[in-house]
Amino acid sequence: MTDATSREVSSEERSALARMVMRAFDHWGLDTYESTAMLGFTADDSDRLSIYRDGAPFPDQRDLLDRAGHILAIHKGLRLVFPDQRDLAYRWMRTPNQAFDRRTPTEVVSEEGFQGLLQVRGYLDQARA
Repeated sequence: MTDATSREVSSEERSALARMVMRAFDHWGLDTYESTAMLGFTADDSDRLSIYRDGAPFPDQRDLLDRAGHILAIHKGLRLVFPDQRDLAYRWMRTPNQAFDRRTPTEVVSEEGFQGLLQVRGYLDQARA
């Protein structure tokens, strides 16, 4: 018996996930460095972004899929926090924030990796509560 956290994610699901994450990056106006950092890639992996933009599925790797899930949760959180201000929701990731010592949420993730993703997501979860 397998549970939802250990089941294999189909290629179609990983492809859809990649497209949604790339769309979120586009909405947020992230550059290649910021996008690769969010996914846990190095600068040498920047060419992978174009592959995912072209419809290739993310690999079935837990860290990458977890990151993608947090990225989409951040995107959803922004839409819920700013329901009538889509432009503000999209700018938020690149706007300095007191809660992050005047760093942008994107800088937090770029500098702190997975923990930064969790920090940004936690902030938005609290803002919604």
